[in-house]
Amino acid sequence: MHEVLAVAEHAEADRLAVAAGVSPAALMEAAGAQVAAEIRRRWTPRRVLVLCGPGNNGGDGFVVARHLTNTGWEVVVALLCDPADLSGDAAAMAQQWRGEVTPPTVRGVEDAELVVDALFGAGLSRPLSGAAAAVISRVRERRMPTVAVDIPSGVFGDTGAAPLAAPADLTVTFFRKKPGHLLYPGRSLCGDLVVADIGTPDSVIERISPAIAENAPAVWASRYPWPTPEQHKYDRGHAVVVAGGPASTGAARLAARAAQRVGAGVVTLTGPVASLPILAGAVTEVLTEAHATASQLVTLLGQRHRNAVLIGPGNGVSSGTRDRVLAVLNTPLGCVVDADGLSAFGDAAAELFRAIHDQCVLTPHDGEFARLFPDLAAGEGRLVRASAAARRSGAVVLLKGADTVIAAPDGRAAINSNAPPDLATAGSGDVLAGFVVGLLAQGMPAFEAACAATWLHGETATRFGPGLVAGDLPEHLPGVLRDLRGQFGGRSP
Repeated sequence: MHEVLAVAEHAEADRLAVAAGVSPAALMEAAGAQVAAEIRRRWTPRRVLVLCGPGNNGGDGFVVARHLTNTGWEVVVALLCDPADLSGDAAAMAQQWRGEVTPPTVRGVEDAELVVDALFGAGLSRPLSGAAAAVISRVRERRMPTVAVDIPSGVFGDTGAAPLAAPADLTVTFFRKKPGHLLYPGRSLCGDLVVADIGTPDSVIERISPAIAENAPAVWASRYPWPTPEQHKYDRGHAVVVAGGPASTGAARLAARAAQRVGAGVVTLTGPVASLPILAGAVTEVLTEAHATASQLVTLLGQRHRNAVLIGPGNGVSSGTRDRVLAVLNTPLGCVVDADGLSAFGDAAAELFRAIHDQCVLTPHDGEFARLFPDLAAGEGRLVRASAAARRSGAVVLLKGADTVIAAPDGRAAINSNAPPDLATAGSGDVLAGFVVGLLAQGMPAFEAACAATWLHGETATRFGPGLVAGDLPEHLPGVLRDLRGQFGGRSP
């Protein structure tokens, strides 16, 4: 279930489920029953306050209250509106509730031992206010054990923004995740996230064709370039990594090692003549070759078999770096532009974008992104920003962070969720760029290569754990690849 549904797409999934014969009441009943079941798995009976809003989320809350009461729990429902203002299935579920209904108050929170947050679902796109804000603020202040229905109230489902929300210990959503479950800060507020089956047919996914996915092997494993017996090294691709001056070759060396480990058959490091003794003395299986000008770099890239290039790490922010990037983009090779290669265009982004072709990946962190896309940097959520940047630039944009987003110009996007905090270490971004160029060299399409590299980067770091430094990532990647090939090798997921 790697598909991620925007709020409007989830509403369409509900509509299609109803069209397929599943009643709205059945969906609501199943949703509330699933939440109650997850609560009983984790807690023993205690005093529960169910906060219900005026919409379908509130209807789900009434079902939760009924199921818990029927199994011996002490439950009070706090309804944000007048019961007479409820309509449709939410009103019907409220009528089936035989217990106490009160307005939501701070005092009600004080008397509870567990809160069920069914005020608002993922469709909310404005900050909480009034009684809802007061109650959620108190829940947050007390650090109450909390269960969120669909998403913690106050978290925006399409962006993960959360002007005011209480952290949940458990969030139960339905059918598929939404972007707000995966994007920070919403992701940090969801606690243990459960995706429950409420009877929506999986076939509706084909009708919706969502463009967003949670990054996982299911997104890209069918395109992964596993080696075959008849291949020789050049069939597995020749990646070129452009290094900087003698004092800054480490980034390129890390990237080159990463490109090797991810499967590129041959890797060449190229840099100024003064850098070659350092490069040659520090690497074994990697070839080295000097270039002095952008035109010499193009000649080097035009040699037989070379098919992908990474430029930027340790190259310096200069007009020379800019010239080299433009020269590289004027070749047909797959290209990754990272680090200084991006920052060199801080005042000339349009020039970079004009040169980009369809097998180009840009790998900015937030600071580099802001230099290239200053008008998008403060936009509404990382998913929106990355997608807009991909459309504008024509490149696949890999916007790095704790919730890395990979976006393609055609509208596809993947949100990465497996990166541990251990990756916040110098050089880890250079390794990621090396993984991407190594996969491009092997013929993997740009979007899938960026997704695969990001997931492998996170999975390797997770397995390694505390004490990670960037150089550990390429050396521990083979174990991840071994397991992945055992699961998917040569087969679609």
